[in-house]
Amino acid sequence: MLFSPKEKGQGLVEYAFILVLIAIVVIAALMLLGPMIGNTFSKINSSLSQV
Repeated sequence: MLFSPKEKGQGLVEYAFILVLIAIVVIAALMLLGPMIGNTFSKINSSLSQV
């Protein structure tokens, strides 16, 4: 056999760690940029309602 079963398990764990790190980065970015994006949409909404 070229690959042992342990290598498959290690690969899955590594992919899980990568997904968790990506999720943490996305959540942090949304927490930092969320208010700015919300303000932008509010400004667009108010400018459209004035027309």
